[in-house]
Amino acid sequence: MPTIDKVPAATPSHLSVGFVLLPHFTLSPFAAFIDALRLAADEGDQSRQINCQWTVMGSSLDNIASSCGVNVQPWETFRDPDEFDYIVVVGGLLHRGPTVSQPVIDYLQQAATKHVTLVGLCTGSFALIRAGLMNGRRCCVSWFHYRDLLAEFTGVIPVADQLYVDDGDRITCAGGTVSADLAAAIIERHLGLSWARKSLRILVMDQPRPANAPQPQPAANDYVVENKWVKRALLLLEQNMSRPLSTEEIATRLNLSKRQLERLFLNETGESLQRLYRNIRLRYGLWLLQNSERSITDIAQECGFADAAHFSRAFRTEFDKKPTECRQAH
Repeated sequence: MPTIDKVPAATPSHLSVGFVLLPHFTLSPFAAFIDALRLAADEGDQSRQINCQWTVMGSSLDNIASSCGVNVQPWETFRDPDEFDYIVVVGGLLHRGPTVSQPVIDYLQQAATKHVTLVGLCTGSFALIRAGLMNGRRCCVSWFHYRDLLAEFTGVIPVADQLYVDDGDRITCAGGTVSADLAAAIIERHLGLSWARKSLRILVMDQPRPANAPQPQPAANDYVVENKWVKRALLLLEQNMSRPLSTEEIATRLNLSKRQLERLFLNETGESLQRLYRNIRLRYGLWLLQNSERSITDIAQECGFADAAHFSRAFRTEFDKKPTECRQAH
């Protein structure tokens, strides 16, 4: 008799996830999370919602624009939260108008009263805070938005030195590709390790990073500044490590004169812009030495130095140790 292929049964605890997208949400964490679910849902890779189910919801069926301009239309309006194991809120850009509407806040509060686990991806955690659902809780935030959270909210404990925080019925995640790591952890919890590994293999990931794995920490976080132009300049420095910008380039981007910018930096930090820039790049190199297995040559290029010898000389001048000594000691 001919055999009939069967989809291997998952554990009795199936997985149901509802997604709520906020205006200007970042596409990568949403895509990483939902694709991990899709790949774990069906042994035959036909995107059938067998082992787990998911949907995209909104207060209406109007398109929601992502931060890159791609529009996503919700599949349905808000469903009874009781039907989900998790409701995942995907946030993104903070400075393009309102980020969360009252209907979304009301829905999240309703889900919380029904003890549904709420997940904040990227700045989706900000929506949970605005809904009053994170008081006294640890809240994972990307280093990129760490200062935004401190400036706007009190009563939460910001965590920017790990990938995500699992606090029982509240899970917050720095966003980006980390969303796939978090999705894998949830898949393993509900469906088993083999389904999580199968999903990650197809996503070309070796294994999930643990929640407490460190986020890359930009060395500019060591500098507390008040001047808005210096803050914006520091952001440019953080975003341009491998190809350092000249002072003239930075001044032009900020619509300032080179002399104005240099004076602001000296007054605010006590250092020249390029001296501080070099320090930031070296501190980033120190972090890479201690938290990655990349070669010193690769790290030198990542930090904007011409070669490993140039990086090593500057590193030893700054830290009084060779890069190899720091790596071995760590």
